[in-house]
Amino acid sequence: MRLVLIGLLAGFFSALFGVGGGTIIVPLLLLVCSWEARSATATSLASIGITAVSGVIAYAIHGDVRAEYAALVGLPAAVSVAWATALQQRVHTRVLELSFAAFLLGIAVWLFVK
Repeated sequence: MRLVLIGLLAGFFSALFGVGGGTIIVPLLLLVCSWEARSATATSLASIGITAVSGVIAYAIHGDVRAEYAALVGLPAAVSVAWATALQQRVHTRVLELSFAAFLLGIAVWLFVK
């Protein structure tokens, strides 16, 4: 049931703000489900594909999808994910958690200051 609720929240925030995987699913899997960081990240990435297809269809109906820009962002991201996954496997779990927390904190501060 927790995973279903996390999925509902991720879908809601994904459609509303364009976030869901790393910023919603991973923290909730860590905090609510006590998952290990690597499993939370991998599961989040797997679920993003499902969420993305649904979101793209919904936004395409409204004419908001810019496929050429999506490709310019998505293709390099697809390439870098393999490198980053290899790096993540070499980094201690606590370092990953603290780095992720610092990233989220930095984004939050930037949004408030902006």
